[in-house]
Amino acid sequence: MSEDCDETYRDFNEAVNMAPKELEDWLATDESKRVGQKDGGESVGHASGRRIVTIRRKKKADLTDDDYAHMRKVVGYVARHAEQGPQSDKKHSDWRYSLMNWGHDPLK
Repeated sequence: MSEDCDETYRDFNEAVNMAPKELEDWLATDESKRVGQKDGGESVGHASGRRIVTIRRKKKADLTDDDYAHMRKVVGYVARHAEQGPQSDKKHSDWRYSLMNWGHDPLK
């Protein structure tokens, strides 16, 4: 395993602070399905959340190059968007809901 993969794995597990079951339960909510960039159907973040659940349930040794590419995408998204939160009512904001679709609850 390359050093880059080890770093990606570590960064991903720091960025994704929701357990697979917790994320699955969140993705089933109306709030989760309502937010995010849509192209007529499921939002990019919602689809990412489903993929994150699959990745988190795999053994490290079973992760593919595509998994690592998605993990890097998640790390980048969380890093960019976590800094952009609203000044008030973070708990009920689309900002938080969108981050949660990507497996990161900023209130944790």
